[in-house]
Amino acid sequence: MTEAAASQQGGVLGWIERTGNRLPDPVFLFFWLIAGLVVISVIAGMLGWSASHPTEVDPETGAATVIAAKSLLSAENIQKLWVEMPKTFTHFHPLGYVLVVMLGAGVAERAGLFGTAMRAGVRDAPKALLTPIVVLVGMMGNLAADAAYVVLIPLAGIIFHAAGRHPVAGIAATFAGVSGGFSANLLPGQLDALLFGITEAAVETVFGDFTANIAGNWYFIAAMTFVFLPVIWYITDKVIEPRLGKWDPAGAGRPADDEDSDRPLTDAERRGLRNAGLAVFGVVALWLGFTFGPGTPLIDESATPEAQLTPFYQSLVAGFFILFLLAAWAYGKGAGTISDHRDLVKMMSGSMEDLAYYLVLAFAAAHFVAMFAWSNLGLILAVQGADFLGSTGLPAWALLAAIILVSALLNLFVGSASAKWALLSPVMVPMLMLLGISPEMATAAYRVGDSATNIITPLMVYFPLILIFCQRWQKDFGLGSLAATMLPYSIALLIAGLALTIGWVVLDLPLGPGASVFIDAPGTLNAAQTVAS
Repeated sequence: MTEAAASQQGGVLGWIERTGNRLPDPVFLFFWLIAGLVVISVIAGMLGWSASHPTEVDPETGAATVIAAKSLLSAENIQKLWVEMPKTFTHFHPLGYVLVVMLGAGVAERAGLFGTAMRAGVRDAPKALLTPIVVLVGMMGNLAADAAYVVLIPLAGIIFHAAGRHPVAGIAATFAGVSGGFSANLLPGQLDALLFGITEAAVETVFGDFTANIAGNWYFIAAMTFVFLPVIWYITDKVIEPRLGKWDPAGAGRPADDEDSDRPLTDAERRGLRNAGLAVFGVVALWLGFTFGPGTPLIDESATPEAQLTPFYQSLVAGFFILFLLAAWAYGKGAGTISDHRDLVKMMSGSMEDLAYYLVLAFAAAHFVAMFAWSNLGLILAVQGADFLGSTGLPAWALLAAIILVSALLNLFVGSASAKWALLSPVMVPMLMLLGISPEMATAAYRVGDSATNIITPLMVYFPLILIFCQRWQKDFGLGSLAATMLPYSIALLIAGLALTIGWVVLDLPLGPGASVFIDAPGTLNAAQTVAS
């Protein structure tokens, strides 16, 4: 969509697109935010903003330590900025998590494992169950990152066409599964490592050492999968497909560049998938052996019962790296896409090339998060925000519902999930912790809001690509057509996500292994006293 064409779009969607296009790239957005943070820190220091630390006590007086705002233009902070710049960047927690996981996942994508697995999952789907199968594979395809958009979504259009159904309905349903259900999955994956790395950094800026558990949303995202699946199924079959009308394939033809996506699996690809399945089984067995076998290296038997599995949770990043890497290698050897170890190394190197933009974004985000901590503004805002929210008497579910709505709204303007969470988490996570709400629950609420509006914002990086996929089948299908098609999905997913979150909090269900909705609030605040569950 050209800028001139975008300027002609009217209504709310046109305003969103024009406003979003005027925003800087997320990298420079962080740089502008840093500049604003510097100005605010100077003013806050001059006005004497302060708060009582929720966990630290002055040993001389016995009273809570008073934390005052610090100017980022002070000699101490200027020195820290320039001297510790390499450390600030390399110690940014999400960086290590993402690099390690992507070393394996990038090979799986390049070797063809992800693409072949998704084709195998939907190509021979029964006609009556076509919609739920492509949606489920789409949500599971989030583990494959970009491959789900590039391979599965256009393939769904071809499959719907072959079944005599409207291809755009298949594209819309799969887009809703891949992007609207961005956080829904039966397994933790790259997104969990990325977001929980940011959560970990947000907690440490206020409360010190904290180790994120990337399985901390496992049960919640699995429940999202089962909740979102029937919602997308219903919207597709009862709302979108009737609206599109009966598909007339006469003269439509199959796009030439989609021929490869629709071809049957070759014997080599089937052999590769079998090899990959055996490799996955082997890695799972290996990790079970590490966890329950002799010596139990992934269980800390000396810790309290609730902390004994901490080494296991911490090992999951490495576990996913090994799983993706060995499964990809096994597939590649069977399918013929990997001939020797040199090909494997090239693919690992290529996966790092794909992360070039993320490294630049991480550099900017790391300094924003660090400087926010140096100024003490994060702690002050968290404490004062917690005091205010505690005084309102709002129940936890209402607070988390508000976070979902704010995240969904912000997602219309800032497409990157990690960029938004890096902006919100330094205040949101500590503030909710002071109210007795766990970092895992704060992360889960953000994920619900971030997913719901992915599919209606033209600023989403794959939105123009999805438009092109639709236009292959319906030439006059424009930006407004795509937004109008996806809007019912977005509204339904947002409502379903809100209902799931509220029910989860009210019932106080575990979010994942070792992760709960509520925690003992740091310091003198108590979750039961400040927030009603």
